[in-house]
Amino acid sequence: MAAITAAMVKELREMTGAGMMECKKALTETDGNIEAAVDVLKKSGAAKVEKKASRIAAEGIARVAIGGDSAVVVEVNSETDFVAKNEVFQEFVQDIANRALASGLNGGKDGEDVATLLERGLQEVVAEKTLQIGEKLSFRRFEKVTGDCVASYIHGGGKIGVLVAAEGASGDAVKEALTNVAMQIAAMNPQYIERSDISEEESTKLKEIIIDSALNDPFTLPKPILQKLIEKAIVEKTWTEEDIAIYEEKKSNMNYLPNFLSDAAKAVLAQHAMEGKEVYLADKIFGGLVDGRISKHMKEICLLDQVYVKAEDGKQSVGQYLKSVDGNIKITKFVRFEVGEGMEKKNEDFAAEVAKQMNG
Repeated sequence: MAAITAAMVKELREMTGAGMMECKKALTETDGNIEAAVDVLKKSGAAKVEKKASRIAAEGIARVAIGGDSAVVVEVNSETDFVAKNEVFQEFVQDIANRALASGLNGGKDGEDVATLLERGLQEVVAEKTLQIGEKLSFRRFEKVTGDCVASYIHGGGKIGVLVAAEGASGDAVKEALTNVAMQIAAMNPQYIERSDISEEESTKLKEIIIDSALNDPFTLPKPILQKLIEKAIVEKTWTEEDIAIYEEKKSNMNYLPNFLSDAAKAVLAQHAMEGKEVYLADKIFGGLVDGRISKHMKEICLLDQVYVKAEDGKQSVGQYLKSVDGNIKITKFVRFEVGEGMEKKNEDFAAEVAKQMNG
């Protein structure tokens, strides 16, 4: 008798959408013959979701479950937004969130904990709901946070799910503050809690990107540097006579010059800027520009540096807001799931689909 491997079971599951144990049983019954196993599952009714297995499920919702000092957020996908609004589907997703919280697993990016939950019987539940609802359903991911205080926020009926965990303080006021911060995360999508979370490698890469982007956009450079680049283009005749003439005519108002120069002329300036990169890196004026842009970018990607969206003065940072609530609050982790992010989405033509069904 042929040995039934995990890879064979996985292949059959992907082909049919049937449960792991059902696939293994079918493979055992057919001595490892995949095609025969598909037929066995079809006859048993376990593979009624086969046709749905290849469809794109990029809609869906996120849901959270909180218990004590821990919380979990999950994302479960469906094929259409219509199903995502279905009460049966929403209850199903909440059940998955509850199971994930009770599992003791942490979730995360590698997907191993999702596979573990599916193997614990959840795969059969997913297959059952797929049959009941009539669309391909997919338990995509989950993640857990733990802390002295945890809070959550669901936006857009489940399009975005956020968790926040903090140490050092608890109580109703802290919980309310963390809920406000969760709303901030949903709206502003920070990548880090604070600047110290950014590795040296990432910081170096970020600085390099900002330097190159500045040099490749010469008209945003300090005026003395821009003037040197223009003089170089004229002296070395890397500008056409036409662009030189435009410059001489419009140079009294440099702000409007880019509107008249050719794209080729602007590209030449960028080329000269990149060629002189080492020189400009030693320029204090250019260094100040780069530092300013880095600081501005940090305020966009670091949660505690962001302007608090509810700040009455429009200036208070998230870090300052938290200190005003309790100086001991320290956010240790946040998770933000946006449904379908990074996934291919199918462009639906509802009228064509109806016509196809009527004609088919």
